[in-house]
Amino acid sequence: MNISGKVWKYGDNIDTDVIYPGKYLVHFDPEEVAKHVMEGMGDGFAEKVQKGDLIVAGQNFGTGSAREQAAMALRYAGLAAILADSFSRTFFRNAINNALPVVAVKGISKWVEEGEELEVELTKGIIRKVNTGEELKFIPHPQLIMDIVNAGGAINYYKEKNK
Repeated sequence: MNISGKVWKYGDNIDTDVIYPGKYLVHFDPEEVAKHVMEGMGDGFAEKVQKGDLIVAGQNFGTGSAREQAAMALRYAGLAAILADSFSRTFFRNAINNALPVVAVKGISKWVEEGEELEVELTKGIIRKVNTGEELKFIPHPQLIMDIVNAGGAINYYKEKNK
């Protein structure tokens, strides 16, 4: 699975209340949820993000509460993947369950600049800067994780497995 897109860059400890503020937890409709993605940053992200864009962040992306809507909001806003130095374990699992590719790559937050175009080869473990060809390698996910993402999330994966 290959992904390419423009980078939105954020720092360390981006918590789920920033990704999807608690006052919107009453919403579960994907389109409504997507309208409030990254609202806690106050930068108008939801209006500017384009389908296929990527977020690159520092340490501990998705820390905080276990709200599943944080991963859901990112996916339905059109983000193709989240790349970070590290993730909260709960956010990581929520992202996979929602078919949002997430990749922990030590040093990526210092390697990438806002607005750069990246290509990500998820199964080969390669991130490439489009403008320079420079590459950063990571350990690809196990096949089960990729199967869940490719199925459209955990619910679809298990429905398909249990037919």
